[in-house]
Amino acid sequence: MAERVDEKSKVIHGPSLLSEYDVYLFRQGNHYRVYQKLGAHRMEVDGQAGTLFSVFAPNAKEVSVMGDFNEWDRSSHPLAIRWDGSGIWEGFVPDAKKGQLYKYHIKSSFNNYEVDKGDPFAISWELSPKTASQIWDLEYEWNDDEWMSTRGERNKLEGPISIYELHLGSWRRKPEEDNRYLNYREIAHELADYINEMGFTHVELLPIMEHPFYGSWGYQTAGYFSPTSRFGSPQDFMYFVDYLHSQGIGVILDWVPSHFPSDNHGLVYFDGTHLFEHEDPRKGFHPDWQSYIYNYGRNEVRNFLLASAMFWLDQYHIDGFRVDAVASMLYLDYSRKEGEWIPNEHGGRENIEAINFLRQFNEMVYKEYPDVQTYAEESTAWPMVSRPNYLGGLGFGMKWNMGWMHDTLDYYAKEPVHRKFHHSQLSFSIWYSFFENFVLPLSHDEVVHGKGSLLNKMPGDDWQKFANLRALFGYMFTHPGKKLLFMGGEFGQWKEWNHDTSLDWHLTEFPFHKGMQNWIRDLNNFYKNNPALYERDFENEGFQWIDFGDWQQSVISYMRLGKTAKESIIVVCNLTPVPRDHYKIGVPESGYWEEVLNSDAEIYGGSGQGNYGGVNTLPVANHGQYDSISVNLPPLSVVVFKKELE
Repeated sequence: MAERVDEKSKVIHGPSLLSEYDVYLFRQGNHYRVYQKLGAHRMEVDGQAGTLFSVFAPNAKEVSVMGDFNEWDRSSHPLAIRWDGSGIWEGFVPDAKKGQLYKYHIKSSFNNYEVDKGDPFAISWELSPKTASQIWDLEYEWNDDEWMSTRGERNKLEGPISIYELHLGSWRRKPEEDNRYLNYREIAHELADYINEMGFTHVELLPIMEHPFYGSWGYQTAGYFSPTSRFGSPQDFMYFVDYLHSQGIGVILDWVPSHFPSDNHGLVYFDGTHLFEHEDPRKGFHPDWQSYIYNYGRNEVRNFLLASAMFWLDQYHIDGFRVDAVASMLYLDYSRKEGEWIPNEHGGRENIEAINFLRQFNEMVYKEYPDVQTYAEESTAWPMVSRPNYLGGLGFGMKWNMGWMHDTLDYYAKEPVHRKFHHSQLSFSIWYSFFENFVLPLSHDEVVHGKGSLLNKMPGDDWQKFANLRALFGYMFTHPGKKLLFMGGEFGQWKEWNHDTSLDWHLTEFPFHKGMQNWIRDLNNFYKNNPALYERDFENEGFQWIDFGDWQQSVISYMRLGKTAKESIIVVCNLTPVPRDHYKIGVPESGYWEEVLNSDAEIYGGSGQGNYGGVNTLPVANHGQYDSISVNLPPLSVVVFKKELE
């Protein structure tokens, strides 16, 4: 297009970052880095610095850009629609500078609709509750070459992955400074020190993409290409990731391609039509969250989401995505009654367009970044979520094991006297543990909305509550699957999570809470140092029951098996407050079995009962083995044994 200057507005029409091939890929839904072309980009035209604005609004009759550079005049800086039928409007505004705020004023071709919209591709937004986009850049000098060159080892399925899930706005605050948030740079140092002290391998952030309502925890995303300005600038968040990488910590982002909020400045009814969402509310409106559902059948919408994922990998060196609410994407009748949903072309309830989108997303991520992981929060029995596309799967690296979570929390919430009648809730998960690559999540969802904290879910007096929770964590860390724990659980937070306040860090000054923190630290370190607990997480051969049938005493025992015999460990869980002395367990090798972990140790707040460091085998056959050990099982405990190397 020839360059043309609008003399009235001084907008220069003609400059573009989009080639014909870019437009072709975008309209196909395959331009994974279209964020480099659309949005607001600083550049020079004929030696004059300014900003090129590009926005997709195919059903608009007029689009103009307004902002600090034109005193927010809706009419002074019109954009021009491209000649190629792409529906993209463009214009170069001289002197539009970094840091200035802007919006698009859109007049629709339908219904005389006019609206002021933020930029869907904005890389920065002004501080909420204000809603303008901000001209910015992504210049930053990264210092994580060592991490980036080795992270494939740290993210591999055969490696230890223990994830600390947190919400940046409420992990720690400054009560002495009007309860303010820590910013990205402040929290980077405090968080890295804490994560390394506690032994976690990764952090997972509740959505940090820009969101208008803080109380949505980020799950009502408006800015898919911008970290929220509540905690600092894009460069500040880059520093956060960079610093955690320098300390050997992976960063996983919670990402929400399932729905978006109804805020007028956002994506909804963007150009006077249902551009991003389905027009029919039976497909386009989510009844639970009062939000809008993406039209995955529109190529440009699918491209928008795919480019968002690629953006965080390219520009922020992110190590993986936890994809939120996958079940709501897969089923057309999700949370809907009969008559409130539209079947697919075959008459079924599967959302074929969403399935294809998820497969394309995973294929794109692993092709471009084979050293990262994608995690699906999928709460149903949908098959092969974490299996490759070519096998008919969805292509995720791992899936949250929601069945394990529900059964386990339900079991541990029961009074111990009743547990023998629910013994199968502990053993059932093994029957399906290797159908998927599972993560065991004790997440934020389990400690809000009246559900109580993990500690308060436990029955009994205070001592029993802490003992039960230690036993739960011991069972979790020795069960097949990667680990995820939401902040506060590691020291036994009493209260439910509240996004408006800091965690109750003062509790760690008290013995029971400090003991819980010690237990999680030692579990993490033991987990990372014992390949039997992670290298065969997703193989049947990595787990073997010793005895899952002792329901009357509520005891289970099992082995975790590494790739060599010397790596194997034995786990025994006694889930009543009754000590079990001289409890016989069959073992695969004779010799001395060292007691390497005991949740009842005094350092963890327990009663100090146990096996005085270990036990020798007896030449007595038991549980299908030639030898056995006779052990003392403390009350409400998990005890771990490992064969002493000769």
